[in-house]
Amino acid sequence: MEQKPSVLKESFDVLVVGAGPTGLACAIEAQRAGLRAVLVDKGCLCNSLFHYPSNMTFFTTPELLEIGDMPFSSPNQKPSRNEALEYYRKVAEHYRLELRQYQTVSSLTGEDGDFSITTIDRFSRHRSYAARKVILATGYYDLPNYLEVPGEDLPKVLHYYHDPHPYYDQNVLVIGGKNSAAIAALDLWRHGAHVTLVHRGEAMHHHVKYWILPDINNRIKNGEVTAYFSSSVTGISQDSVKLLTSRGAVTLENDYVFALTGYHPDFDFLAALGVRMEGQDRCPECDPQSLESNVPGLYLAGVIVAGARTNEIFIENGRFHGRQIAQDIEAKLAGRASVNVG
Repeated sequence: MEQKPSVLKESFDVLVVGAGPTGLACAIEAQRAGLRAVLVDKGCLCNSLFHYPSNMTFFTTPELLEIGDMPFSSPNQKPSRNEALEYYRKVAEHYRLELRQYQTVSSLTGEDGDFSITTIDRFSRHRSYAARKVILATGYYDLPNYLEVPGEDLPKVLHYYHDPHPYYDQNVLVIGGKNSAAIAALDLWRHGAHVTLVHRGEAMHHHVKYWILPDINNRIKNGEVTAYFSSSVTGISQDSVKLLTSRGAVTLENDYVFALTGYHPDFDFLAALGVRMEGQDRCPECDPQSLESNVPGLYLAGVIVAGARTNEIFIENGRFHGRQIAQDIEAKLAGRASVNVG
C-alpha cells in the first residue's frame, strides 16, 4: 500500500531542486538575500559529479569552479573529481545549507508564492514542503541518450563509466566520439581491457580535450584501440555485438558495452510543470535576465536553461545563475511585501 504524505510540511522561501554546484550556488545566493532555502536532490550532494569517472580531472582551473566566494585551493592546475567533491562538501558545511538528500520530487503543484512539493525517499516515504519560489537546477547527467537497439537492456550495457579494474582482460566496446568515450577508452586500455571504439562520425569529435585527442588518435593509429568510424551498433547479445560499418556488417566478441552517447535534461518533468519549450533543442522559455520560466515563480538554473544544447552551460557559467535568480526573487518579494503593507 502506498504511504500517504507526511502531515508535517516544512516551509521555505525558496526550494531548489538539484544539489549540484549550480543548485548550491542558488541556495547560497538566496540565503545571502535573507531567504530561507532548502536543497532537494534524488541522490547525494553533487550526485552527477559523484558519478563521473573516479580519476577524472576537469578541463578548467579551480577558480572557475568556485561558488559562494569560497576559494578552491588545489595543487593541480586542473583539479580532480575528488578534489571538487571535497570542495563542495566544505562549501555546503560553511554555509550550513539545508539539504535533503535521496529525495525525488514526485509532485510540484500550486502557484507563485504558494508552491507545494512532495518528495519520496529510498524507502518510499513521502515528505511535504511549501515554498514561495522554486528553482530547478536538475542538470542532465541522470538521463542518458539511449541507442534503442536490441539488447540494450542487457546488464552488460552501461551508460556511465566509473573505474577500469572490473574490465581487465575483457572485450569492451565503447560507443561515442566525445570526451567521455575517449577518456573511458584510454583508461580501459591502460588497465588491460581489449577496447573497441565505435562512432558514427568520421573521426573523434573536435571538441575532445586538446590533451586527450592526440592520445586517443595515437592509440587508434597504433592499433592499441580498435576503432570503427562512420559506424553504428545494430544489436547486442550476451557474448557479441553487431555493427554496421562502411564496409558492411561486422560481429565482434564482446563482454561489456559502454554506451557513452550523451545525456539530456528531464524534458517530461519540465513539460509536466507547464514550462514551454521551443525548437528542436527544446529550450525552455525563460527570461534571460531573471531566469524565471513562463510559469510564474518557477526559475531555471544551470544546463537546463539551454535545453538539449548541453555543451553551452557548465559549472563555470551556470554558477552565476543563482545571483541572477536571487536578485529577482528578492525584488519581487520586497515589492509584494510593500504592496501588502500599503
